[in-house]
Amino acid sequence: MIESVLVANRGEIALRVFRTCRDLGIRTIAVFTDLDAHAPHVRAADDAIRVASYLDVDAVVAAALATGAAAVHPGYGFLSERAAFAAAVEDAGVVWIGPPAEVIDVMGRKDVARDIAIKAGVPVVPRGEVSTGSTGRDGGFPVLVKAAAGGGGKGMRIVRSEAELDDAIAAAKREALAAFGEDTMLLERYVEHGRHVEVQVLADMHGNVVHLFERDCSTQRRHQKVLEEAPAPTISEKVRRVLTGSAVALAREVGYVNAGTVEFLVSADDVYFLEMNTRLQVEHPVTELAVRVEGQVPDLVRLQLAVAAGDPLPLTQDDVTLGGHAIEARVYAEDSFHGFLPQAGRATLVRWPERARVDQALESGQVVSTSYDPMLGKVVAHGPTREAARRALVAALDDTAVLGLTTNVGFLRQLAASDEFRDATIDTAWLDTATIEQPDADLARVFAAWRQAMLVAEHGEPGPFGSDGWRLGGDPAPVVVELDRPIEVDRSRGLVDGTPVEELLAERHVVQLSVEGRRHQAVVNVTAHLVEVVLEGHRHVFERPDVFADPMAAARSDGSITAPMPGTVLSVLVDEGQRVEEGESLGVLEAMKMELSLKAPLAGVVVKVGAGTGDQVALGATLFVVEPDE
Repeated sequence: MIESVLVANRGEIALRVFRTCRDLGIRTIAVFTDLDAHAPHVRAADDAIRVASYLDVDAVVAAALATGAAAVHPGYGFLSERAAFAAAVEDAGVVWIGPPAEVIDVMGRKDVARDIAIKAGVPVVPRGEVSTGSTGRDGGFPVLVKAAAGGGGKGMRIVRSEAELDDAIAAAKREALAAFGEDTMLLERYVEHGRHVEVQVLADMHGNVVHLFERDCSTQRRHQKVLEEAPAPTISEKVRRVLTGSAVALAREVGYVNAGTVEFLVSADDVYFLEMNTRLQVEHPVTELAVRVEGQVPDLVRLQLAVAAGDPLPLTQDDVTLGGHAIEARVYAEDSFHGFLPQAGRATLVRWPERARVDQALESGQVVSTSYDPMLGKVVAHGPTREAARRALVAALDDTAVLGLTTNVGFLRQLAASDEFRDATIDTAWLDTATIEQPDADLARVFAAWRQAMLVAEHGEPGPFGSDGWRLGGDPAPVVVELDRPIEVDRSRGLVDGTPVEELLAERHVVQLSVEGRRHQAVVNVTAHLVEVVLEGHRHVFERPDVFADPMAAARSDGSITAPMPGTVLSVLVDEGQRVEEGESLGVLEAMKMELSLKAPLAGVVVKVGAGTGDQVALGATLFVVEPDE
């Protein structure tokens, strides 16, 4: 038995490994950077030690030695597929929970891995050589230019014509060199409408190799997986036998040990080897939920630990069966409806679903940085059939809410509910050109207006946003709520801008309304300057008019912004010399127990910052001056 494990990683995968270790009574050790000093994975561990970077091999190995770690689990990403890291751990006398360093080395190179696959009898994609701009044309276009080293979709370009080839090779080389330290390229025939199917394998030190069936990861964008499921919904039993048999043969050929994944491209009945990931996959939960080992749900981390301790696999291939279907959605801090741009900020309120498996490391109040991968967690649903699992995933995403920060949950919900995903017609290229419509704000606006009007009535403090509607000897008068536009709420008649509304539940930000006779549920948070509504996973933000939009308040026509009353500067978001757009937030002032966002009255350059964070300022003090563009 391994007595202690250091996880050389962060976030949800560190928590996932800790969970199994805790079940086995194994001491857990976290590493963290300054940015992660108070992160959930640090608090969850029995011991924790600071490192300068998760990518610093020497620092992580030194941390393992300093804390008396018996073993190191790399998780995924960071150093998980660095042969040098595995070798350094083993050289330090610490158990490496993964394949041998030499196996990581050869399988980490797509060119070498391809040759090993051919030797093992595994079918591969036809390949050309990239040496000059004139090679690789014999197979015709499109072709795929990809880095021989690394993975994760980096250093890859689809080329559809001879005219694009040289530029694509140059761009892929630059990206590969930055990501992996080398720029060797491969050129393969690109299968336009293939499906990405991968096989989970396990191997021990005693020559035993088994597969735990396959996963379909075809729903991906720019080679980054979005939804994953097990088993693959579109393959025949014949193709399944080719996939699983090839994966086991490849693992045997290379002398693989521990958990790994062999990835393939499937087009009709044709199967082509892509690469091998020499680590635990992000999407391993769908295998755990969809596979049964002697009738029980397997724990892949537990099996990894047993193999690393030198035990033989406690299962044979005959013990492994399928048990229903599982689908996983990756939750990212990104704006999926506006270019998939990474997002950062404080997640003010986080609610994860109770009716699904959730592997996550995001909690209310946590700050999300762009310094690390934007994945926040994974929502995984299981059902006896694929359709049951899909419906369960949609319901779980309906129950998922992140406020204060934009995520892709609404996009995932739209995607999982789509006809294309329902019918399993999505291939690896589909999402790059498909249009997933952003949900409209009409229903969310009803929730925002209704809840704002209710809060006014409950607290008897109408504030600057409208009357509380009270009048002697009669029903409450309608209230006009100012959101992104004025909304009339008539509580006595149950109307929002004339739409029939009945409140069914309002508890701890969760609001259920019957709107035109149909029940809907959302998470709503009303603050001084905006109302956030998460409906079907999608975050809607309704900014209310500036409460101080009068002569004594903020923005003068000359570009100066003054304090509307005495208060405390909570934050300063710009520097002198910085260019800003009209309406861009410059800072936040707390006054009269309200937070006021101070916004640029016009586009231009900030020529003066009159106060710093924490400063007490007087009424009329000049806080910012923006010089307008010419």
